[in-house]
Amino acid sequence: MRIAWPRLIVLVLLFLLSGTSAFANATYEDTSHLSSLHAQWDELLSLHVHSIDNGNSTAVDYASFSRDSSKLDAYLNTLASVPQSIFKTWSKEARLAFLINAYNAYTVKLIITAYPDITSILELERDGVIPWKQPFAPLLGSTRTLDDIEHVMIRGNPELMEPRIHFAVNCASIGCPALRQEAYIGEALSQQLDEQTRQFLGDTSRNRIEGDTLYLSQIFEWYKGDFEQQWHGASSLPSFVLLYADALSLNQTQKQQLANGTIAINHIPYDWALNDFSD
Repeated sequence: MRIAWPRLIVLVLLFLLSGTSAFANATYEDTSHLSSLHAQWDELLSLHVHSIDNGNSTAVDYASFSRDSSKLDAYLNTLASVPQSIFKTWSKEARLAFLINAYNAYTVKLIITAYPDITSILELERDGVIPWKQPFAPLLGSTRTLDDIEHVMIRGNPELMEPRIHFAVNCASIGCPALRQEAYIGEALSQQLDEQTRQFLGDTSRNRIEGDTLYLSQIFEWYKGDFEQQWHGASSLPSFVLLYADALSLNQTQKQQLANGTIAINHIPYDWALNDFSD
């Protein structure tokens, strides 16, 4: 019996799609495979994010990222295909890693849609809408904004919210904490966040102590309340900073002054220039 070519093609496509769907669902449900969910993003980060400032920060090669845009799109499509019903079954670490990766990958996607014709993410304002409030990111059944991901899905969820996320989400600017050179994964998340926090606090261009004044990034001003929520017992910004006193190279006297409130805290203006890498 002869099968017409159009019919044959349809049958093959249906077979392939059904197999892909079954494989995807098995992967999502089997949490031992969640790290592979972010393998594409991990590879892209290792290729296109470079260590700078003696390892204190990173810069992003948006030009080479643009050349790999099809791989980035493939990763974002993978994230977009994860159903909310499966996402809810993951551990809180796996869910938080997923959302941080999504935020960072969609931010890179936003930048390369206009690169190289921009010098700051702020230039991507459209019709009076800042880039963080523009819905463009398909995720968990809805089209999200970057603010949705950070402020609603992460910070707005008491189970997922913790202060170290501020050193993991990256806004494509020099003032931001470094974009990590690997993907976040649930089983290593706490260590990764700790490393990000230490790296950021140890970056003297963003945080430093001079005499009786502690100069901190504006992140600590904008989100001061997030550092006062008893994370590891920290009920104030100074008590959070004291958890990482070694990263800031505070001596015993400075630590005591910080605990006593006798050190002034000023905030360093944020640098919104694009965190672009150039050879």
